[in-house]
Amino acid sequence: MERDKRRTPPLTDLLLRGLRIGASTIALVELLRSDWIGGGLASLAWLVFVQV
Repeated sequence: MERDKRRTPPLTDLLLRGLRIGASTIALVELLRSDWIGGGLASLAWLVFVQV
């Protein structure tokens, strides 16, 4: 029986999860501060990290 191979190493998964959490937090904070450009860019970064 073959073991299922992960598509990405565990460290990469951890780093991507951290980037997703960081980008979403920054987006929320920037939008609450009414910094629309910063919030929009952070939201776009979050969207990119979610797609990966």
